[in-house]
Amino acid sequence: MKAVGDYLYLKKIFVMKYKMHTIILLLISCFCFSQTLEKLKADTKKIYDANYNMDFETIANLTYPKIIAQLGKEKFLEKLDSDYQNVAYRMRLQIVTPVFQFGETKKIEGKTYCVILYKNPVRYFYETKLDSNTSLVQANKLREKDQTKDVTFELKRNSFNVRRISKLIAIADQTTGNDWKFFNLDDVIQRQLFESLVEDFVKKQLGL
Repeated sequence: MKAVGDYLYLKKIFVMKYKMHTIILLLISCFCFSQTLEKLKADTKKIYDANYNMDFETIANLTYPKIIAQLGKEKFLEKLDSDYQNVAYRMRLQIVTPVFQFGETKKIEGKTYCVILYKNPVRYFYETKLDSNTSLVQANKLREKDQTKDVTFELKRNSFNVRRISKLIAIADQTTGNDWKFFNLDDVIQRQLFESLVEDFVKKQLGL
């Protein structure tokens, strides 16, 4: 009887230790996930601020490495500068308090993904005076470029008010040192690179 009692006692101790071990692992997992999500939120705000302030070096540092590798850092920085100011127009992000909508964080084949959406209106100030005809041509170009129908020409300012929903794809993987880096799908070239570099089944799982 004593042997049976000892066995039951040891079994009870084992079960208690197993449960405690499981709880600790769950707590560690939740803590790590919370830390990862907080880092994602901070880095998302950082790349938004960098775009608003035209801080091109910070944008480059937060951009997914394969984009920089494809274009070369110097050309990437030159492109950013040209996107914001060129012979045709100056583009500026409008003053808003962005509300980021974070999709579900998904781990797919060793990479962690998150889709982020937010309202991100911009204004284009044109250098050459536009009339009713040329403004229609430019409005259509901006609708295609920014993937939105909400484009309004402001005659007195010689500018366009463009209301758009911006989309960032955050990725943490081996190439990023498991830090969060971004595809900015506002950018035509980054959209094209995302299409070519990311497998279709991944895009499907992300709802893209």
